[in-house]
Amino acid sequence: MTNKDDILFFDAVDDKFERESTFKHNRSDLKSDDGENVDEQEFRNLIAKVVRQFVRRPFDNIVLLVGAGASVVISDGDIDANFGKTVSQISKDAEQQLENGKYTLDNAEVEVFTLDEVIDKVMYNFQVDDDDFNFEDLISRIIHFKTFVNPKDLTKFDNTHRAIEEIIKKDTSYNYDSKFFRHAAVLKVLSNLLESGKKLNVVTTNYDTVIEEAADSISMTVFDGFSFTQKPKFDGAMFDWNLVKDVPNVSTRELIYKPSVMNLLKIHGSLTWEYDYQNNVVRQSKDFVKKPIMVFPSSDKYSQSYQQPYFDLFVKFQELLKQPNTLLITTGFSFADNHISQMIISSIKANNGLSTLVSDFKLEGTKNDNWEQLQSLKNQHFDIAFLKATMNGDLADYLGGNDGDNR
Repeated sequence: MTNKDDILFFDAVDDKFERESTFKHNRSDLKSDDGENVDEQEFRNLIAKVVRQFVRRPFDNIVLLVGAGASVVISDGDIDANFGKTVSQISKDAEQQLENGKYTLDNAEVEVFTLDEVIDKVMYNFQVDDDDFNFEDLISRIIHFKTFVNPKDLTKFDNTHRAIEEIIKKDTSYNYDSKFFRHAAVLKVLSNLLESGKKLNVVTTNYDTVIEEAADSISMTVFDGFSFTQKPKFDGAMFDWNLVKDVPNVSTRELIYKPSVMNLLKIHGSLTWEYDYQNNVVRQSKDFVKKPIMVFPSSDKYSQSYQQPYFDLFVKFQELLKQPNTLLITTGFSFADNHISQMIISSIKANNGLSTLVSDFKLEGTKNDNWEQLQSLKNQHFDIAFLKATMNGDLADYLGGNDGDNR
């Protein structure tokens, strides 16, 4: 288990890590694992040195898993409401926007149930302010309870369900802003760690378009599973392609790979995806999408992931985790999503060539059963490291973003 104030927790995994390294922040004193006092910059340099040793081994495959926390921006100590919100914040939004029993859908005001009324109807045991309240469980109950709704209340109940989904869409729709987001820096550092011809693989549970916009800001080419056509359609085989060009006047037909290319797997869907009239999954600007393809938060996410296009994306993710000599980095992912967490944990157990760096805004305490399993595997000397850092905070710096030598 990590100490309450642990910043970094590595385990001995090979000759480069001969002993456990734990760096601690003890209130006013900064100490290395041998007990020596260091100043703050020296402390950060110590962390960066060990992190870079861990990630700069010659990996053939790098996978970055981006969770909801990676879209959260902290301003003046609080979460900036203009960007990513936690599930708890979204549930509070839903409570406020439904409290008058009215909501605007398709440019018309309709009657809806308040969140308290919905909770009562579906016989959920907790209120929004309760510690044990789980918004995903509530949405699942709403989905399953539709069959039992009194016919005279069905329209109002459907409106309420649609309103909640609309609130989720609005709360996850924002644009990339380099003054607040540091996604581009992380993408650039990790892409530079790979040899020519190898693509960075980014997997995200987020609906927003922050990753795509960050990649565009640094001229990265993104393979997101859609065809390079005027009306992009989903084709999972696109992930297996790369961009190359012939070297002129060379008889061996040598090829040059385009640098800065990445795969992007949006395993819970996107604000930019929808079905066309032929039931094809197409991508277009989120401003024109009326009904985006998204796995909405619910405890049924596991079963939804077996539907297309999610199934192809999950299969690809699983394939990536099975590859030898692979580095997995997680950021903003709490391991509360059981179906994703168990896939990762199983891969760690089965693939001796998988190294995992788990980064989060805090490491202390028991977050959930999956988090405990990861810590247990680390204690069993699996190649797992924990780093206290966030996507929009220190992560890029620790990975190598400020030293001018990302390789």
